[in-house]
Order: sequence, then structure tokens, then C-alpha cells
Amino acid sequence: MAKIIIFGAGQIGTAIALDLIEHHSITCVDVNRKALEKITKLNSKIETTTFDLQQEKDYSELTKGFDLVINAVSGFIGFETLKRILIAGKNVVDASFFPENCFDLHHLAKKNDVYAVVDCGVAPGMDNIILGYLDTKMEVTKFECLVGGLPTKRIWPFNFKSLFSPIDVIQEYTRPVRYIENGDIVEKAALSDCELMDIKRVGTLEAFNTDGLRTLIKTMEHVPSMKEKTLRYPGHCEYIQVLRDSGFFSDAPLELKGVEFSPLEVTARILQDNWMLSNNEEEFTVVRTTIEGDENGKNKRYIYRMLDKTEKGFTHSSMARTNGYTATAVATFLMQNRIEPGICAPETFGALDGAYKFVINYLEERGVHYRIEETTLS
Repeated sequence: MAKIIIFGAGQIGTAIALDLIEHHSITCVDVNRKALEKITKLNSKIETTTFDLQQEKDYSELTKGFDLVINAVSGFIGFETLKRILIAGKNVVDASFFPENCFDLHHLAKKNDVYAVVDCGVAPGMDNIILGYLDTKMEVTKFECLVGGLPTKRIWPFNFKSLFSPIDVIQEYTRPVRYIENGDIVEKAALSDCELMDIKRVGTLEAFNTDGLRTLIKTMEHVPSMKEKTLRYPGHCEYIQVLRDSGFFSDAPLELKGVEFSPLEVTARILQDNWMLSNNEEEFTVVRTTIEGDENGKNKRYIYRMLDKTEKGFTHSSMARTNGYTATAVATFLMQNRIEPGICAPETFGALDGAYKFVINYLEERGVHYRIEETTLS
């Protein structure tokens, strides 16, 4: 039994805690007392600590005696939180999906003789693990990931709900996109190249560019074609473009009647009510990952499909389960296996001996199923 401390008591942090509590000693940390009280009502064995991770700079006492930290805070504070964990000398599984470059912390992690496996979610996360594994078996020439989390019931105008904070989602919609085409890095605006896609067991969705390759730009530079797109119900992309291009996502301060405000903060607050995934609201997570390349002289294609829906009588949303259980799978593997100090991208983790199969089986045991299609093209 390991002692694990989880930073963040949101939906993903809660799913992580409840999954690990049967085999480990778990403590959850958050500034929100109500969120912590909710966790203890779900399982009284989970210990809680009220702590302001954003304001407090030193985590040494907080993390003392723990074997592993799982970072599940919001993305906009994720990088700084991870940095402070590494300074405290603790190993980390990170599921905060911060926008900054994780490799900027590589030297710090090595200096403190600890590791951080980052981007431990669905995508980024599981798609990277799959690519890392297949990259050990074949000469990969193409990688494409389509991913979306959506409500079952469409509600106009956005037809969208999320467990992530609006600020994190807006960053995804505004951050410049990088993808790989013919071996070169191509930069475009987020939401570009919007197209309709027929997704099995779901129907027609729209797919548009988002900056989802993240660590793959550095670690998989030998792959000549790589792209990630976000899936939404048709029409969503245009509404978001209207808001973005009209200045609603700008962080440049404006003044109205002597009061200074940020358009981004006001918009995020309004969208929080519109986009918030309410309790018992049905939703689903859908992923289609396509990887092609040469395997033993044959041109092969692997397609991984995952469709996970809210369970009846559920405790967790699908988005919380699929992201959270990927993080707990990685954490459980690391409790049994040693890895080198430093920043470890999920694709690097996926290339470790036994890691891919361990995670696939772990998710399968928890009802998260990846359907695998293998085709010989020539």
C-alpha cells in the first residue's frame, strides 16, 4: 500500500481518489472545503487537507511522507503547481494539462532525482501511450487523433458541456495550433480546417484544429504526419469563432464607467453557467486514433476507437472516468516499476516494457474499452 496525495478535488481528482482508495492510503488537497466534504461523503476512508495550492509556495510539509503526488488541478495553475511539487522532491503523475512546455521542468526534476509523467488523460494521454507503444513495433508515418467530450442532450447555442474550467477550454480555442505535415511543423489558428466527420456509434460531428500534439512535437519528430483535432456537435466551432474574433476572449483590460475588467474573465464567468456539466447529466467521450506505418515490410493501419458513456446510477461523468482512470493506471504501474528521473511524456511511458498492455487492461477492467482495428494496406 502506497501513500498518495492528490492535488485537486474536482471531478477528475474525485474519480482518481475513489479508484485508488481500495489499495492505497489517499489524501485529497483542495482550497474548496465543500469539494473535500463531498469526497469524504463518497468514501470516508479518504483523508482531506484544505490548502491553497496557488497562494502557498512551499509544498515540502504538505507532501512529506507521501510516495507519489497526482496533480489534478486546473490547467491554468498546473505548471506552477507541478514545479513546486518537483522542488519538494516528489514523484508526480500529472493530469492538469497545462499549456506551458513541460520539458522546461526536465532539469529541475533530474536535479531533485524525481520524475513527472505528464498529460495523463485521454487525449493528450492515452493516444500518446498508444503511439509510443506502436512506435516500438513499426516505423510510424502517420498519426491522427480525433477526440471530444460532449453532452448526450444538445442545448442551444453551444451544444457543449465540460468538467474543465471555461478558462482551460478557451485556451484550447485560442492557442495557436502546431501540427506536422510532410515532416515540417505547420502553424495555424485554433478552430481552423473545420470539417464534418462521420464517427461510428455517434454520427456526424465537426472536427477542427486544436494544439493537442503537445509533447509529440518534440518526442516524435521522426513521424512525418501528425495531427490532433477536437470533436464537437456541428455549429459549435462557428459560435466560438464569433466570440473569439469579436474580442470576448481577450485578456487586454477594458474600462466601463470607471471600472476596469477583463473580457476573458467576464466571458469565462458567463460560460461557466452555460457549459457546466451538472450532476446526473448524461454525456460521453469519443476518441478515434489512427496510426499508419511500416511493420515488418507491410504498410499497416491501426485504428483505436473508444466511446464511453455516462453509466446509469453513476458517481463519475464519462470525462472524469476516462481521464482519471488513465492517470490511476499510470500511477499504479509506477508503484510497481521504476523509471528514470526527469519529465516523462506519455508516449515515452507507453514505450516502456509492459506499460501499454498494463494501461489497456486496467481501463478494460473499469469499463473503458478501446476497440482496435488492424488493416494491411499493402
